[in-house]
Order: sequence, then structure tokens, then C-alpha cells
Amino acid sequence: MSFLPCDPVMLLSYVNTALRDRYPSLDTFCEEEDAPREKILAALRGIGYVYDERKNAFVPQDT
Repeated sequence: MSFLPCDPVMLLSYVNTALRDRYPSLDTFCEEEDAPREKILAALRGIGYVYDERKNAFVPQDT
């Protein structure tokens, strides 16, 4: 498994940067980095962010 920051805010920055710069989707990121998709989704949901496939980024959750 790849290195992923434990802090959710750092994780948000790390994943969004990787998605912007290197990966066409979250699935590709998780597959190529051997990263736990559900854990990423849960951690970022915990700070109010959800994955937007159209933007290929985690964005603030609609309230």
C-alpha cells in the first residue's frame, strides 16, 4: 500500500493533487497506488468532502 497521510486535511490535499496531476479517476489512483478507496472516502466524508467524478476531485459536500 502506498503512503497516505493520516490527517484528513493532508489526505485531501494529497489525493486531490494526485488526481489533478497524474490520475484520470479515483479508481485509477486507488488501483495504481494500492490505496484503500473506502477508507479514503470515509476519511474525507468525515471532514465534509465527497468525490465528484466530473471534476475528478474531492469537493465540499452539499448541505
